[in-house]
Amino acid sequence: MKSSPGATWSVGELASRFDLATHVLRHWEDVGLLKPDRDSAGRRRYGRDELVRVAVILRNKAAGMSLEQIAILLDAGAPDRHRVLEAHLADLDRRMQEMQLSRQMTEHALRCRAHDVANCPNFRTGIEDLLEGRSWPGDWH
Repeated sequence: MKSSPGATWSVGELASRFDLATHVLRHWEDVGLLKPDRDSAGRRRYGRDELVRVAVILRNKAAGMSLEQIAILLDAGAPDRHRVLEAHLADLDRRMQEMQLSRQMTEHALRCRAHDVANCPNFRTGIEDLLEGRSWPGDWH
């Protein structure tokens, strides 16, 4: 659904466009992530800038950012913006490694002949770090 440059949306229309409850947009306004204009009756009117901000918020929430981190991301003048973004990148790298390990373990489980993969010696190597109290394993195959 394309929109004309001067188009505005009500809170309900914008929420529906992103399949959100209206209270979510109101909360994001309360915490300073959105700043919609108001019409003469005081109703919220969201323009293209807010539409883009909602998309940015949703994409970054899906990537694991907190609303506080997203607020800093959207604040070009935030002094700790780069620190927050670097920390988020490190978190994404860690989670991608965890997902890769989980994928490898799942692929092994699909091929494993053991009915209980928890008793499979090869499968156990994928959780050895946790069994030994370490926070992150090496490569697992």
